Parts: sequence; C-alpha cells; structure tokens
Amino acid sequence: MLRLIATSLCLRCQPVTALPLSRRPCVTLSSAENQQTVEALYDLSVDIQKIRKLKGWVLHQSPTYTKEVAGLLMDMGASGSIVARILVVHPEAILCNPEQLQAQRDLWISVCPNQKELVGIIEKFPASFFTSSSHHDNQRDNVAFFQTLNLNKRIITKLIASAPQSFSRPVEQNEVMVHTLQQAYQELGGEEANMKIWLQKLLSQNPFVLLKPPEVLRQNLLFLRDKGFSTAELLRLLSKLRGFVTELNPDSMRRTLAYSRDTMGCSEAELRDIILKCPALLYYPETILAERFQGLLSAGISMSQIIETPTVMELTTQIVNYRLHRLRAHGYNVRTGSLEVLNGTKKDFEMSYGKLQLRRERPLFNPVAPLKGDD
Repeated sequence: MLRLIATSLCLRCQPVTALPLSRRPCVTLSSAENQQTVEALYDLSVDIQKIRKLKGWVLHQSPTYTKEVAGLLMDMGASGSIVARILVVHPEAILCNPEQLQAQRDLWISVCPNQKELVGIIEKFPASFFTSSSHHDNQRDNVAFFQTLNLNKRIITKLIASAPQSFSRPVEQNEVMVHTLQQAYQELGGEEANMKIWLQKLLSQNPFVLLKPPEVLRQNLLFLRDKGFSTAELLRLLSKLRGFVTELNPDSMRRTLAYSRDTMGCSEAELRDIILKCPALLYYPETILAERFQGLLSAGISMSQIIETPTVMELTTQIVNYRLHRLRAHGYNVRTGSLEVLNGTKKDFEMSYGKLQLRRERPLFNPVAPLKGDD
C-alpha cells in the first residue's frame, strides 16, 4: 500500500504577520511632522509628497534613521536614485534601528551572491528586508536550515525575499513541510540523486508552498490516487504542478474533473491522459473552463483538437483569438493544422510563428524539379 506521508502531522503552517513599524514600542507618534526626517528625505531627493499621500504617518514618527539607512544602502552600492525609490515605496525603512539593519544585511549577504544583487533584491522587495527585528532570530534559523539542504543561494534569497512570512515563523514549521515534500517525492519513486534539484524547482515556482499545511499535500495526492493515477503518474503530476499542488483541494478538483470529462465526452482513462498533458485543468474553476472551451470552439477549433492538445486551455480566449488572427493572416488553417503553434509563452509563440513565416517564404527545395535556364 502506498504510504505517501506520515498520517499525523501536528504542526500547522500559520502565516506570521510582521509587527507594523508604526506600533513598535521604541517609536513614538507626534501630531506634527518630524522636520529632521523631512529635511533628510529632501536632501536625498525623495518624493515627500508621495510619502505624505500614501504613508504620511511615517513622517510623524520619532526617532528615525533616514541618513543611517541611506548610508547602509549606499555602502552596498546603491545609487542615490535607487535609495530614493526604495524610501518612497517603503518609507518605514527609516524606522529601523541601524544596528538591527546591519545584522539583517549580514544575514542576507550570507545567501546572496554579492552586494550588487542584494541591492537589486532590496529595491524589488523592500518590505521583506526592512522588517521587524523580532523576526530576526527566526530568519537566521530558517536560513541556516535551508543552507543544510544545500540549496542554491539564489533559491534561498528568492524565498526570503518573495515569501518573507515563511522565514518569520519558527523553523520547525518549515522543517515539517520540507520533510513532507521530500517524503512524498521519495515514496512516489523519485530518485534520491535528483531530489535537491526537484525541491529547488518546486520552491522557486511557488515559494508560498511552505505556508500551506502539510495535510493539504497528503489529501490531494490521496484524492488523485483514488482517481486512478499510478505512482509514476502522481510523481509526474507533482513535478509538473510543483508547489501549486498545495493550492488545490479535493472538492474543487472533483468538480473540475467532472466538468472537463462531461464537456469533452471522454472516459476516465482518457481524462487522466489529458490531465497528465495539461495539469492546469486541475485548478481552473468551471467558469474559466467553460469560457475557454467556448472560445476555442467559437474560433473554429474542434473538441478533438482540444483533446489532442489540451495545453491550449492554458491560454485566455483573448490570447487565442489574437494568435489565431496572426496565423490566419499568413494562411495558416487552424482546422487542419496543429494547435501546438498556439501554445506556450509569448516568446514561444513568436518563435513558432517565425518558423511558419520562414517556411512560407522559403519553400522546400525539390531536387528533381527541372532547373530554369536562360533562353
């Protein structure tokens, strides 16, 4: 009997909300703006009017560390314009104690390749870097844990930047979820040698998978197994869905599978093959599926074509119509041609479209055709 993961997991993954900087006990609120803060921001060419409009309460705080925060960023290589942009987007940064920020910088640089990249990450995710010092111990413990997994530094940096909640909570919760993912991978037949790469891809695709209860993964895999997917097929699905497998639930999958089967008129076995080709069908609600089926059929695409190339369902109706319009303008017959040319990202489509156009402009050379000579 397939033992996917431990049957009892006592820890729940609860998101940890950072303590608002305006409510920290070391910061006081005044009825008037802190003129030293305003002047320091002005000297840095920060758009103070935008701060007043969006987060004016910051300008009333005391003490603030505007010059110290700017100095730390510049020491890491940030230009004046970058510092100004960071402080406009996240003015709460000036409320962070310089010593605590230095400790934060040292922690982040331990998993970031260099200071230049760190500045870019802070510019993109300032709220993740300028966070409450009360989370620093948890962040340090979580960084140490992910380092023990021998994950790529850039993966760890992406996790702490894009999903800071997972690093702000006790490390034990992340340990449970990572162990659950590893155990599921192994028990579905995954090779030990490839597990680190598999885990890195999963976490990079959806960093928020760490915030989900481990039971969600177990329930979803058990549901899919009951639907007839083999162990090897479950591993394929888990790899293709990556972290998004925890965004599903049995009830929604049951409804979408039933709708897809009825709409396409296929058997359970045929439906499983379709899902393996296009796992996205598992998490689209019926309303989106109905809209996309109708859009494809209205565009002259047959149901048999959709079944043959179900990944076309990942495209919105608007994108499908736009791509079909371009293809038809160059004589491509969608009723007889493959739908593969429609698939993929914008870059993928442009490459396929370019190949079709080149083929049309340069027909294949026929070696037996007579050569035309001058009369």
